[in-house]
Amino acid sequence: VNNELHAFRPDRSNCSGGLCCTLAAGMEPNQPPKTRLYEVGSLDPKDDLEEKLEHCHETYVGLVTGLSEREAHDTLNATVCKGMQEHEEITLGLLYNILVEPTSAQKSLSDLTFITRDGLGLVLVKLNQLITDHFSKLQESVRTQVLWLTRELIKTSVAGTDGICLSLLKQIVGGDVTQKNVWLAESMLDVLANNRAWLDKHPVLVSISVYTYLRLVEDHGAQMLAGLRQKEVDFCVTLLREKWTDCAVIGRDLVRLLQHVARIPEVERLWRDMIQNPQTLSHQFTGLSQLMTLRTSRKFLACRLTPEMENKLHFITSKVRFGQQQRYQDWFQRQYLSTPESQSLRCDLIRYICGVIHPSNEILCSDIVPRWALIGWLLMSCKSNVAASNAKLSLFYDWLFYQPDKDSIMNIEPAILVMHHSLRSHPHITATLLDFLCRIIPNFFPPYEAQGRQGIHTSLRQILEKRVLPSLSPLFDNPKLDKDLRVMIRDKFSEFCTATASAAKVPAEEPLLVKPEVVLISSDNDKNNDREYVGEVAFSDEDDDEVGGKVHWKFRPIKEVEDSPVDISDSLERLDSELRDLVVQLQADSDMSYNDTEAQCEVVDKIVETILQMEDFESEAASPLADCLSALFRKQLLGKVLPTEATQESILESIEKPVYVIFRNLCQMSEDDPSVEILYTLTEKLYQRQPRLGYHLLYYLSVSKVTEDKARVYEDFSNHTQLEDLETCLMMDIKECQDNDISLLCYLVPFVYTQFPNVSVGNTELLNLIVAVIDPAQLQELVFQVMLGNLTTFRKESVANVLLASLNWESFEQFAVWQLFLAHDIPVEAVLPILQKANYKDHAEALTNTLLMLKVERPTLEMVRYVMIRECSEQDHFTTCILRQWSLDHEERLADLVKSMVFKFSQSTPTRKSKRSTSSRQPTPTTHQVLGHLDNLRQVCTPRQTFFGQEALLQALQHIQQSCSDMLKTKFSDLFALAEDFEDSSRPTRQKTRKVSNTSPKPTKRTAPREPDSSSDSEPEEVRSKPPKKKKKSSATVASDSD
Repeated sequence: VNNELHAFRPDRSNCSGGLCCTLAAGMEPNQPPKTRLYEVGSLDPKDDLEEKLEHCHETYVGLVTGLSEREAHDTLNATVCKGMQEHEEITLGLLYNILVEPTSAQKSLSDLTFITRDGLGLVLVKLNQLITDHFSKLQESVRTQVLWLTRELIKTSVAGTDGICLSLLKQIVGGDVTQKNVWLAESMLDVLANNRAWLDKHPVLVSISVYTYLRLVEDHGAQMLAGLRQKEVDFCVTLLREKWTDCAVIGRDLVRLLQHVARIPEVERLWRDMIQNPQTLSHQFTGLSQLMTLRTSRKFLACRLTPEMENKLHFITSKVRFGQQQRYQDWFQRQYLSTPESQSLRCDLIRYICGVIHPSNEILCSDIVPRWALIGWLLMSCKSNVAASNAKLSLFYDWLFYQPDKDSIMNIEPAILVMHHSLRSHPHITATLLDFLCRIIPNFFPPYEAQGRQGIHTSLRQILEKRVLPSLSPLFDNPKLDKDLRVMIRDKFSEFCTATASAAKVPAEEPLLVKPEVVLISSDNDKNNDREYVGEVAFSDEDDDEVGGKVHWKFRPIKEVEDSPVDISDSLERLDSELRDLVVQLQADSDMSYNDTEAQCEVVDKIVETILQMEDFESEAASPLADCLSALFRKQLLGKVLPTEATQESILESIEKPVYVIFRNLCQMSEDDPSVEILYTLTEKLYQRQPRLGYHLLYYLSVSKVTEDKARVYEDFSNHTQLEDLETCLMMDIKECQDNDISLLCYLVPFVYTQFPNVSVGNTELLNLIVAVIDPAQLQELVFQVMLGNLTTFRKESVANVLLASLNWESFEQFAVWQLFLAHDIPVEAVLPILQKANYKDHAEALTNTLLMLKVERPTLEMVRYVMIRECSEQDHFTTCILRQWSLDHEERLADLVKSMVFKFSQSTPTRKSKRSTSSRQPTPTTHQVLGHLDNLRQVCTPRQTFFGQEALLQALQHIQQSCSDMLKTKFSDLFALAEDFEDSSRPTRQKTRKVSNTSPKPTKRTAPREPDSSSDSEPEEVRSKPPKKKKKSSATVASDSD
C-alpha cells in the first residue's frame, strides 16, 4: 500500500516546503531537516533505514568515545561477540560513519573489516538498499562516499560487490546529460575500467556494463562530452573483442545498440569483423543470425531504467484505469522526457514495456491501462525524427526473428494492438507503423531478408493463433490507408489479406496519405536529437523529409543532411538540357553564402515558363523536376515562416522566396487556361515529397494580393492531390502546420475560417487541432480577431455539437473553446442542450461557463426547462445556484415560468402520440426533478427572500400535489406545506380578495406590464385564467400545516 501511495510522489528535493510537509517530518515550520544523508531541501520524514543507521551510529560513537585505538578495537570486538543484534548495530554504525564522515572513512572501513562476522554481508545488503531506494536523493558527499566504498570493496575482493556495481549502473539515467548523471556514468566507468581483472571474473557484470555503456554512447555526442564518449567506446569495444562470449548473451538487443553507434570508427571495424570474420571474435560465433535469434533477457532491458521509473510504469499498468492515465503520463513526461536529450529514452521504455511488463490475465481482462496505450503515447510524443524511427524499430524488434518456441507472444502483442486501436482515432500512427513494417523486411539487413520476412510472418500467424486479433484483414486492407500502402501490404503479406474485403463491409473514407520518404533507424545522435541523417539502414516515416536516392545497407559513417550538399544528380540526368541548366543554376545560387533570393526567384520563374511550353510535362519531367525542387526548397519549407516582427512590410517580404514563385504563377493564371494543369501537376508532385508545401500555400494566399479568388486556388490545388478533397487536404495541412509551426498556425486561423467556412466553421477536429497547442497569448489574439470581426469559429446552429464534442478534451482546450465562444454574439439558448450531457464531476469547465452565462440572463421557459431537466444530486449544485440567482433578480418572472411549465406539460399529454411528438421537440423535466430542485432551492433561500410566497409558484405546487404519488408527497412534504398554507388562507376570502385587488390603490405583484420579448415569455400569460377554473373543479380538501 505504501508503494502504491508513493509511486507518483514527487522527489522530495522538489517539495515546496509547505507546513504540511514540515509537520509530517516532525519538525517545526522553517526548521531545516535533521539529516546527514539526504539533500538539505528534503522535507520527507526520515525513513526506517536512516533512523536505524543514526541509532546504530550513536551506539557506536558511545562505545568508542574517549578510547584509544587499541581500546576501541577491543571494545568493538567484545561487543559484536555478544550476539547478532550487537553485531548489526556496530556494523551499521561504522557504515553510517563511512558515508557521512569522509575524513575518518578509511579508519572506519578498517574497523569494519576487523569486526565483521559475515564477510560484510550486512553492509552490502544495506548499501544496496540505500542505492536502490534513495540514491537520487543522497547528498553529493554521500554519493561520493558510496563510490569510494565501492572501490575499496572491489580492491579487497569482497564477495557480492558486483551486486553493488549493478545497482549503481542502474542509477545512470538514459537521455540525461546533467552534471550529476554524467558524473555517476564517468565514475562507474573508471571503477570498472581500472579493475578489469576483477571485472572479468563476473560475466553478468561484464554484459550489463557493455549494454549500459553502449546505450550511453548515444547520449554523449556533445563536444563537451567527447572525452567521456571516447572512454566509453574504448571500454565497450575492448570488452566485446576480449569477452565476446560473455557479451553475446545479451542477444538481439546488442545488435540494436550497435546500430545506434555504427558511425563510430571503432564500432565500424567491429561491425566489419562481426559480418565478415565472426570467428575472430569467438570460435563459437557464427554470425549475426546467431545473435538475432537469441531473445534478450529481461535483466538487460530492465537495467536501463531506474527503480523509480520501473515503479511508476508498473503502477500505471497495474493500478490506473484506462482513460485516467493522462495526469500520470504528463508527470512522467515532465520528470523524464522533457529535454531534447531524453528522446533516446523512449526506446528503453518501449523495450521495457514489451519485454518486461507482462500483465496477468486478470489485468488483461480489467479496465487497467493496457500496454499498447502507453506505447502509443510514447510514439505520439516523439519530437525527433531519429528518435521516432528508433522507437518503431524497438517496437518491432522481436518480430524480425521471432520463434514461437523461444520468444513470447507478449513481446509482439503491443505492436499489433497499437496499430489496431490507433486506426480509428490516430490513423496516421497505424499507417506509419504498417509502412515501417513493410520496409523493414528488405532494408534491415539485405542478406537476411528471407529470415526477416519469415520472422514477421511467423509473428502474424502467432497473433492469429493466440486470438490477439481475430483477423488482420480489417487492418491490412482498410480504406483509411493510402492506396499505395495497401498495395505494398498486399505484396508483403498477401496470405493475411482477404480478397473479400470490400467497401460494402467497411465504410469508405478518405485515404490517409503516407509520404514515400526515407528516414534513418540506425544512427548515432551526435549533438541533439533533432538532427536528421542519411544512413546505411533506412526506412519510411511519415514525419521525416525525403533526402532522395536509394538507400543501401552498408556499415559506413553516416552523412548529415544539414552539412552535406544535396545530391540531385540522378534526377538531373532525367531532365532535358534546358531544364537541367536552370536547375543547376538554382542549385548554385542556393549554395552561395549570401543566398541571393532574388536571383533564385528569377530562375524559378524561368523554370515555370519553360515547363508551361512543354507538351508532355507530366510523363517526361514532372517527377525528376519535383525531386530537384523538393531538395532545393527543403530549407525554405523547414524554416520558420513568419518574421520575428510581423509588420505588414516584413510579412510581404517573407513571401519573396523561390518556392512562392510557383504559387504566384498559379494565382495569376486563369482557371480556364489549359497550361495551369501543368503547374498543378508540379505542385502535386512537390506536395508528395514535401507535405509542408500545403500550409506554405495557405500562408502565401493569406498574404498575397495577386488574386481575390484565393479559396478557388487552394481548392483546385487540393483536388489535384492524391487526397482529391478540400476538407481532407485542409485538415492534413493544418495538422502539418501544427506539428511544425504553431505561430504560423495561429496566423492562418482567421484566413482558413474566412475563406473556407463550409469546412471549417463547426469542424470539431479542426478546432481541437488549434486549441491543443496554443498558449494564453495566442488565445487572446484569436479572441481579438473574433471581436474585430475577422474570425468566426462558431455558428448558432452547430455550436452545441462542437461544445458537446469538446467535453472530452483537455481542461485548457475546453477553456480556450469557451473563451472563443464567449467572444461571439451567440445567444445562450444555443448551448442549453449541453446541460443534458454535462456531468458535474467530469465536465466542470463546460458547466461553470454555462452557469456564469445564465447568471446574467433573463430567464425564459426554455432555460428553465433545460435547467430543471438535470438530475438532482447533493453534490451537483448547478440547478440550485442558477435558480437562486434568478429568484433574486427575477423573482416574479421565475415563479410564472415554473407555473407555466408545470401547467403546460400537464395539458400537453392527453395522448401517447402528442406526448411522443412533444418530447422529441423539447426536453421535459419529470415531476420528481421539478420538486427536487425546488426543494433544494427552498433549503438555501433566506427568510428575507419571498420567492416561495409568489402566488404563481404556490399554484404550481398545488397543481403538482393533486396528481403526484403519495411517495412524492411524503418526500417533499415541507415543500407542499407552503402550498397548503396558501390554499387555506385564500379559500375563505377568495371572492373578497379579488374585489380588493381590483380596487386597491396599491399595485399587486401582477400589475406591472411586461414586454413580450419572446414566445416563451407570453406563455405564463396564457395560463393565468386557468388556475381558478382548475380550483373550482377540484373537490379535494387538504389539511392545513403551518410551515
